[in-house]
Amino acid sequence: MDLNQIKQRFGIIGNDPELERAIEIARQVAPTNLSVLVTGESGVGKEVIPQIIHQYSARKHNVYLALNCGGIPEGTIDSELFGHEKGSFTGAIETRKGYFEEADGGTLFLDEVAELPLSTQVRLLRVLQTGEFIKVGSAKVQKTNVRVVAATNVNLLGAIRDGKFREDLYYRLCTVPITVPPLRERKDDINLLFKKFALDFADQNMVPAVRLTPEAQELLRSYRWPGNVRQLQSVANRISVLETNRLISAEVLARYLPSEGSSRLPVRTGDSGSDYMSDRDIIFKILYQLRKDIEELKARVDHMPEEEEEETIRHHSGYIISPDDVKSSPLTQEQPASEPVSIQDVSAELIRKALERHGGRRKPAAEELGISERTLYRKIKELNIQ
Repeated sequence: MDLNQIKQRFGIIGNDPELERAIEIARQVAPTNLSVLVTGESGVGKEVIPQIIHQYSARKHNVYLALNCGGIPEGTIDSELFGHEKGSFTGAIETRKGYFEEADGGTLFLDEVAELPLSTQVRLLRVLQTGEFIKVGSAKVQKTNVRVVAATNVNLLGAIRDGKFREDLYYRLCTVPITVPPLRERKDDINLLFKKFALDFADQNMVPAVRLTPEAQELLRSYRWPGNVRQLQSVANRISVLETNRLISAEVLARYLPSEGSSRLPVRTGDSGSDYMSDRDIIFKILYQLRKDIEELKARVDHMPEEEEEETIRHHSGYIISPDDVKSSPLTQEQPASEPVSIQDVSAELIRKALERHGGRRKPAAEELGISERTLYRKIKELNIQ
């Protein structure tokens, strides 16, 4: 089966070479019994790799189980993995099988394997080496034949240096490493994924699918996506719910993308969210509006008598665009190499010009900038604008 068939079967969207390389390695290693370690950032879709490995192995007709090691309390993880005997601890009211016993003959996917406590890592290493384990509260050695695929978003070599992960277990798990690339390195796949998520939402909820303007597509492509595919899907669903206009501009899309490095959750910009708008967000809004105005202005000027052009240029769409504005703007001034223009400088200049155009009135200036009065007031204080 070729890569396109595999991608179609498992719902994988994208043509990035590194992504296809990860899929190809999974297909090649599937017929063996080698342990596999899948690495990649949170939200990249690492969970599909063990599914591919299982389905293209001789174990495909047996059990496939997945366990999130980070979601189980340390005191019960051994019981979950290896089972326990009745009465072995408080609450053990009956004998219970663990994942290694349940998955005998099949595949076990251990997600967030770096979260395992060191004592459990020792027991896991023994299973991988000998196929033997002992239930909690038992002295009987049991055998199991399980193919283990592990995944983590943690740098395990760093965890080994910090004494949080066993080096011998790392090399046992990492017989075949597979890395799933982050979304920011799959730029050509980003718009394909957004379109897929938007269409899925539309089909499920029987509404028209949202579409992006070319400028919005470029913004989507240039964003770093710290939450990767999971974040992109969340953004697509949120826009599909909240926006009544099904054609999404870059200005609207920017409201759903938190600033890079921000720990806050993305929110729809409104009275509550706009108070936290960054300088970069303000500049981005203005630049897109200016670009739109310039395009409209060019179309109008092309069909005007020459004597009307200057007046039209100076008073177009609420902006007074004059030679003085252009010369005084930090966007166009030539600066010495030792005095680079900062984002704050540009933001302050844009706000100052908006206030001048509206005689110092904050409400219309804020509307022009696309922000709330509260945000504008905060920016005036922060940037010390007179």
